Amino acid sequence: MTKLTKNQKLALEKFEVGKAYSLAEACEKVKEITFTKFDASFDIDVRLGVDPRKANQMVRGVVTLPHGTGKQIRVLVLCTPDAEAAAKAAGADYVGLDEYIEKIKGGWTDIDVIITQPAIMGKIGALGRVLGPRGLMPNPKSGTVTVDVAKAVEEVKKGKIDFKVDKNGIVHSSIGKMSFTPEQMRDNAREFINTLIKLKPTTAKGTYIKSIYLSSTMSPGVKIDVKSVDE
Repeated sequence: MTKLTKNQKLALEKFEVGKAYSLAEACEKVKEITFTKFDASFDIDVRLGVDPRKANQMVRGVVTLPHGTGKQIRVLVLCTPDAEAAAKAAGADYVGLDEYIEKIKGGWTDIDVIITQPAIMGKIGALGRVLGPRGLMPNPKSGTVTVDVAKAVEEVKKGKIDFKVDKNGIVHSSIGKMSFTPEQMRDNAREFINTLIKLKPTTAKGTYIKSIYLSSTMSPGVKIDVKSVDE
């Protein structure tokens, strides 16, 4: 049996494993059981009652978190010259086209989000092998392929994130930082969960939200009572 560290023992003394807490209580518990010396991420894991192997049960969407992600999001905009000024004014960290395509072909991926225009996707398709495994490929469904690149940049910088269910039926995402107040954590979690509920496939049968856990980068997961989300 793996020996628990001092901090793991302290964490397990502060909450009851398996108990379903209200959303507000869970946010406070996660703060209490986080002992990292850095500003850890605030994460959410939701198990859904869907079969991701079926196209009509694939859950994917975007959400703008009320208090942002707490991260400095590095945005690359691949666009035509006429859109460069607007993208830069909106806060894009990198703006251009051919020179960045060549950099990416060479292995450069020091970015968090890539935004581009529909007309440019033909050039970006060849980058799939580099961008796909890193989750960086622009996609119209996530709002990263658009004619209004400036608006897309602003939304990402304000806290817009995209998510999708994995092959095990779980949606995992970072939705803040542990330096957030419990109230900010609660607001972000509630917005994320309610967005998932709105995306319930019509073909999904039985219980849709099977379980929800909140945690930080290195903490145990704290279970949430689903009914408490709208309290």
